[in-house]
Amino acid sequence: MKKYLALLLVMVVGCNQSAKKNSENTENITVNDEHSFAKPNEAVVKHLDLNLKVDFEKKQLAGKATLTIENIAKGNNLHLDTRDLNIIAITLDENSITTFEMKPAVAILGQELIVAIKPETQKVNIEYTTSAEGGAVQWLSPAQTAGGKQPFLFTHSEAILARTWIPLQDSPGIRFTYDATIQCPPNLMAVMSAENDTLLHSDGVYHFHMPQPIPSYLMALAVGDLKFHSYDNRSGVFAEPVTLPKAANELVDIPRMIAAAEELYGPYAWGRYDVLILPPSFPFGGMENPRLTFATPTILAGDRSLVALIAHELAHSWSGNLVTNATWNDFWLNEGFTVYFETRIMEKLFGKDYADMLTVLGKGDLDGTIADLGDKNPDTHLYLNLKGRDPDEGVSDIAYEKGRFFLTSIEQTVGRDKWDLFLKKYFTENAFHSMTTEMFLAYLDKELIKSDTALKNNLHIQEWVYSPGLPANFPIVTSAELDKAKAAANDFMKGTSPAKINTQGWTTHHWLQFLRAMPNELTTEQMKSLDAQFQFTESGNSEILCDWLRHCISSNYSAADLTLDQFLMNVGRRKFLRPLYGDLIKTPSGKEKAKAIYARARPGYHSIATTTLDEMLGVPQ
Repeated sequence: MKKYLALLLVMVVGCNQSAKKNSENTENITVNDEHSFAKPNEAVVKHLDLNLKVDFEKKQLAGKATLTIENIAKGNNLHLDTRDLNIIAITLDENSITTFEMKPAVAILGQELIVAIKPETQKVNIEYTTSAEGGAVQWLSPAQTAGGKQPFLFTHSEAILARTWIPLQDSPGIRFTYDATIQCPPNLMAVMSAENDTLLHSDGVYHFHMPQPIPSYLMALAVGDLKFHSYDNRSGVFAEPVTLPKAANELVDIPRMIAAAEELYGPYAWGRYDVLILPPSFPFGGMENPRLTFATPTILAGDRSLVALIAHELAHSWSGNLVTNATWNDFWLNEGFTVYFETRIMEKLFGKDYADMLTVLGKGDLDGTIADLGDKNPDTHLYLNLKGRDPDEGVSDIAYEKGRFFLTSIEQTVGRDKWDLFLKKYFTENAFHSMTTEMFLAYLDKELIKSDTALKNNLHIQEWVYSPGLPANFPIVTSAELDKAKAAANDFMKGTSPAKINTQGWTTHHWLQFLRAMPNELTTEQMKSLDAQFQFTESGNSEILCDWLRHCISSNYSAADLTLDQFLMNVGRRKFLRPLYGDLIKTPSGKEKAKAIYARARPGYHSIATTTLDEMLGVPQ
């Protein structure tokens, strides 16, 4: 046993040293990123020192960003990305005065900031303030938080919103380390995507260090009334005090998830893995900020049934944070890999039947997305063309699910053992680097296909990556458990009373399949009978409730109107908002209702959600 432990220690230390070496010798991918003004082949940011004061009254961050640069071309300009920032002054190195130019604003991208530098310049110091309109920062009043007593702020930098709170090179192909000092009200705690303290500082000053290089979209800050619960020496959860007990109980499997992930694809490279449960206005399920996942409270179902989301964000610690899409056209390299990895983690922890349910539901989501977009739409390619568009438009089930099934098809073709060895090598050899689609396919060809023409033809790579719709070798996915739920839905539609349906042992996934297997429109009597038996309108599970409310809208089931109103008022997750508002606006009366609710709810939504919903509802800006 001692010999085994010693050998294990050598392996882990060796892997960690390898990751450290990779992080210290990071090379940025100088591909053309059409969503950034940066010119990293001329001068590139290597480190950020950030010093900001949080002002809740002004809804403003104010302070200084010091950029340590490498002037590769020994030129005279540093090109940075900004949007809605007020640049006060810029100096070089030890406060040597310089000039700068703010270019006219460009839609989506913001303003290019060109700083005059010298060939020998090492540091660029930028004094600035943010705007209340800055898209990354959500300022919440006490009433918009779970506790209701203290204000709260959080940032969301993906895809190109980091430039709305920090002047930098806002491209996923550019990585840098950072240190930060954040000054906030003394009764509040600040946390970042970095090494965090878990105790309240009486002076309100917090210091952060991120030793591993990250791309700008992983910059994250939250300030609020927070407490911490530890699971072990490298994982825990932050939340508002009123939320913390429920969160701590719900996410208790985090240490097991980390262990399962490491067993699959190698040591966790980021030190700690903690989760922050945010107030309800967070627009996504989770955000994989390194060391500190930001997560929606809608995963706190009370029965640990929605924790696959945490497995997803944890998986990003390898696929995305460790090996990153070089541009937003390559977004599938982050999300497709992560959904695949997430499913493997859940299979390892909860068994194949559980993973099969996730997979079948994912296929249903993908089918729905392709039906909405059209199977000839170029947006159903894995590799996207987002030139002139907000990269947020690339966030769909294509990147997530089509990407996942592409990897699943490779696994099924070459065998799981061979595929796992490939993936582990891929993450290890490319750690702390960015990756284009073309580079990945070249790596796949070199390390896995190895000139095997028959294998390459069987993988249908061109169809998966550069063609619309679904390819000929799409994996067949089945779930015996979800077949039971589908059969139950069919029995109900044939007249079986809900009381006679056997739902013992059903998970969230069974319920979702049960609801999705029914026609959108049901009779009032059918809706009443379902609600009376299963209390869907009172459900505390946000996933189930959303699917039920969609039936309520389509079936004009007015008994759920108050629940619908409360859900849209109190939940800011775009995954739920988009389909519910989308269903409402299909009828004139529904559209009127949607606009009335939205007018009240909009101030509590994040800008990412309002950008989508304003267009959907025709709200003038």
